[in-house]
Amino acid sequence: MSSKTSSQNQEGAVHSTWQLYKRLLGYARPYWVAFVASFIGFAIYGATQAWSARWLEQVVNAVQAGELDQRGMLALTVLVIFALRGIGTFIGTYTISHVARQVVHALRTDLFDRMLTLPSSYYQRTASGELLAKLTYNVEQVTGAVTNAIKTGLREGLTVVGLMGYLLYLNWKLTLVFVLAAPFIGIVVTIASKRMRMLSRRLQKSVGDITSSASESIKGYQVVRIFGGTQQERQRFHKASDNNRRQMMKMVVTQSLNTPIVQFIIAMALAGLLFIAMHPSVMGTMTTGGFVAFLTAAGLITKPLRQLTEISSIIQKGVAAAESIFDVMDQPAERDSGERNAKGVSGDLRFEQVRFTYPGQDTPALKGISLDIPSGSTVALVGRSGSGKSTLAAMLPRFNDGWEGNILLDGVSLNDYSLLSLREQIALVNQHVVLFNGTLADNIAYGAMAGASREAIMAAAEAAHVTEFLDRLENGLDTMIGEDGVMLSGGQRQRIAIARAILKDAPLLILDEATSALDTESERHIQAALESVVKGRTTLVIAHRLSTIEKADMIVVMDDGEIIEKGSHQELLAKEGAYASFRVQQEAGGA
Repeated sequence: MSSKTSSQNQEGAVHSTWQLYKRLLGYARPYWVAFVASFIGFAIYGATQAWSARWLEQVVNAVQAGELDQRGMLALTVLVIFALRGIGTFIGTYTISHVARQVVHALRTDLFDRMLTLPSSYYQRTASGELLAKLTYNVEQVTGAVTNAIKTGLREGLTVVGLMGYLLYLNWKLTLVFVLAAPFIGIVVTIASKRMRMLSRRLQKSVGDITSSASESIKGYQVVRIFGGTQQERQRFHKASDNNRRQMMKMVVTQSLNTPIVQFIIAMALAGLLFIAMHPSVMGTMTTGGFVAFLTAAGLITKPLRQLTEISSIIQKGVAAAESIFDVMDQPAERDSGERNAKGVSGDLRFEQVRFTYPGQDTPALKGISLDIPSGSTVALVGRSGSGKSTLAAMLPRFNDGWEGNILLDGVSLNDYSLLSLREQIALVNQHVVLFNGTLADNIAYGAMAGASREAIMAAAEAAHVTEFLDRLENGLDTMIGEDGVMLSGGQRQRIAIARAILKDAPLLILDEATSALDTESERHIQAALESVVKGRTTLVIAHRLSTIEKADMIVVMDDGEIIEKGSHQELLAKEGAYASFRVQQEAGGA
């Protein structure tokens, strides 16, 4: 029974490998003309190998027969052989390399395009370093299977065909000695292939671990150093790198054993061939030139045969990498079944018994939230960390999808709107501001707003009080701010994010701790700016500083995924409940 199961598993693995490889070849299919050109180039190369053995036969026979007047033709022939070999090699190598880079580009862009559409839950459970490794290292491994394997197969395969044809022409009985060695070579290659596939998976994972470790340490270098984590991060990276080294060495061992074993099997075939060929009964039927040519061709065929056996390891590396790449590409994109256009919505919101649990979690983050938010009003969400404030706000742009209950925008379920049109109606300022490596103007007029006029960008900058520090920058709006705005302070970065939201001028605005990184003086300026910004649009404000949300039309106090209080600032203070308690705590703490 176990033998039958093992056999089925092996058949499934072979089927899976072939399916993956066919999918990979699909990326190379549009470039079939280049493949034909490569085939022709390598066919010329293979033919010259057989021709060189034939040329040697003619040289030996000419010398033996004393036909020295043929030296001019023989000298010209060798020049033609090597000229054709060079031309064939160039055509074959260039065209297959063209295909390789096209496949790298297509795979990498398809993978990145899919990453742009994956739901938030996927990014929450997957390390960014692992995804970067797939985009870089794994893609290169895949193209090796698609192009390098085919290149080797064409060049060495056609060389073997040419030389085997010539050997059969000289003496077909002796040539059968090579054929007898084929099953033994096949067994060695099969065993090595299975191990290479397993080791390739481990190696790719180790590359992801290295990328993740390095990425986290580089981005968080200040935290690492101030909290004495240098040694810990050093050990973590060294461990990941050493694991990568060990996996690589295991692959080297497998390849290093595979090659000499195959070479020894070929050498045994060559030794048997030589022993038989030098038998008087065989020698008597061959000319000296033919005998030398036969041994030369037999010797030349050993290298391409050995290289053909290495194709399997290249393919196994590529297939293992393809598994990880296609795993990402086959992930379902964000659910976007809505067809209604959200353009022109007023911003009237209603939450009806909304429940939400993060994937992989048992405890709901939101427990039956019901809330009415009239259009144009400002609602502040208050509560302890983990109370569900940000989770609730993330429902509007549908970053947290898969809730129970209903969320209505202008009386229409959010799920009925297309994602693109819905998000066009929302501006967002995160607690963790995201800026891109470009100019300050590029970051304000980001994405769909890239065509905004200079006047509009400057107006948004003034409204967000960006102009307060703009004058101190050498190039003003055209100042390069570095990766993630590394050249700016936390408060400056958040003001740019607020300017970005102002420029979008959307009917819905989410401010998630938008003033958390501002000093008291900057906060006063921003509060004045925000008061004008929120007019006429529905605004959700999440803030720990209660002083920033006192003027909200409604304050909603949340705890453990539920609404425990709601009302205006004065109403909640009068209740002397949770909100009033928070107020007392912050005043005692000097907030």
